[in-house]
Amino acid sequence: MITPGFVAIWIAWLLAGGSPGPATMGIAGTAMTEGRRAGLAFALGICAGSAAWGIAAALGLSAIMLANVWVFEVIRYIGVAYLGWLAIKALLRALRSDEVALGNPVKGSLGTIFAKGAAIHLTNPKAILSWGSIYAIVAPNDASLAMLLGYFGMLYAGSLLIFIGYAFLFSSARMVSGYRRARRWFDLAFAGFFGVASYKILTVRLS
Repeated sequence: MITPGFVAIWIAWLLAGGSPGPATMGIAGTAMTEGRRAGLAFALGICAGSAAWGIAAALGLSAIMLANVWVFEVIRYIGVAYLGWLAIKALLRALRSDEVALGNPVKGSLGTIFAKGAAIHLTNPKAILSWGSIYAIVAPNDASLAMLLGYFGMLYAGSLLIFIGYAFLFSSARMVSGYRRARRWFDLAFAGFFGVASYKILTVRLS
């Protein structure tokens, strides 16, 4: 199950999760202004929403992919397009001269902050598209439900690492300052990695 190709895709998954977006910037802004506990609550809410979509995608794709092999290829190409879009988006961010502002902080009780974090992913159709695409990329076209859930566990561990890591890192003002200074180099690295990953997935023949 764990191959060099999967390791490369797992790293791409980490980079996609860690690149600037509503979830990561929301965690960063909340952790920086409301404190580490609030940032962790928001991150855990996002992880809960992500888990719901990830499991739903595994349950649905397990049956669909076995009955319709062509669906596998369609979703794979959607995944390629998604990685290409991330590469272009990161490159455009790197070329802009303005700083990327951190997201608006989320306020309220820890329960409220958790619920708002979950809502970000539960109301975002891109979340299930991302999970469906990554399954189609890493799994064989005859993947069983058990195999897809195994991939879910490994990929979800990466999501936990990124989102909870953001809550810890961005509760430090020094980390925020360092990120802003190096932001352009991060975005250039993201653009290069996503572009290469998209090309490799597009040109390789999956068994």
